[in-house]
Amino acid sequence: MQIGVTYPQLELGADPAVIRDFAQAAEQAGFDYLLAYDHVLGADPSKHDLSGPYTHESIFHEPFVLFGYLAGLTERIELVTGIIILPQRQTALVAKQAAEVDILSGGRLTLGIGIGWNQVEYEGLGQDFRTRGRRSEEQVRLIRRLWEEPLVTFEGEFDTIRDAGIHPRPDRRIPIWFGGGAESVLRRIGQYGDGWLTLGGTTDEQRADLVARFGRVREYAREADRDPDAIALISRVEAALGPVDHQLAQAGAWRESGATHATFNTMSAGFTTPQQHIDAITAFAEAYRRGA
Repeated sequence: MQIGVTYPQLELGADPAVIRDFAQAAEQAGFDYLLAYDHVLGADPSKHDLSGPYTHESIFHEPFVLFGYLAGLTERIELVTGIIILPQRQTALVAKQAAEVDILSGGRLTLGIGIGWNQVEYEGLGQDFRTRGRRSEEQVRLIRRLWEEPLVTFEGEFDTIRDAGIHPRPDRRIPIWFGGGAESVLRRIGQYGDGWLTLGGTTDEQRADLVARFGRVREYAREADRDPDAIALISRVEAALGPVDHQLAQAGAWRESGATHATFNTMSAGFTTPQQHIDAITAFAEAYRRGA
């Protein structure tokens, strides 16, 4: 099971040196990947009825720009968007940006995508919140074609491209992971996704439920004549739930449940300095590698 780390951008601020130090510490500690969240706009909760936890005061670095910065400061650690809110963005531009990050990082990008929850953000970016699920399906098909074909002609419900393409294109098939848990998401993963970014799973009951739902992903993959073993199951380990031995127990339970990846998250653990986050990820990685 690979281990990754969530970039704790809600708690690290915007100092470029701090961003550099955290990413380099994660790589030095032996983490396989670094995962970053995405929001373009934060809304005022006193003016909007929001269903998610983030507001206009939450710090979010733009993932593609962040990863372009980190590509030049790291050598090995993979870079995962977890997730890009795909339907609120221009499809061809996402294909171009993702390809560029993958090329400049030496093939280290995984594109994690989802459909989001913030209708204010969709409105501000000029996209339709109500059709986001359906649009994401079309976008994935188009993005993959733009990565693979020098010239694309595509006429869909949401995007039209006539005899055009991006250049340079990536030298490999960039993995696409999906966030979310609705049945429609499980179907999309099984049909054309490379992994499922889960949320939760910190109790035995939650973990069992997610594993059972991943079984649905595998069923959809078989129906689509795909190898279900080629689809990754990405879990989470929370520093906030206890000390290192408890964190290792979380990771071990996920490994025994069949997870292929575990992402270590230090946010909401009470840390007040960047060094505390670095110390926590280093301690977890060292303990995990000793016991692996």
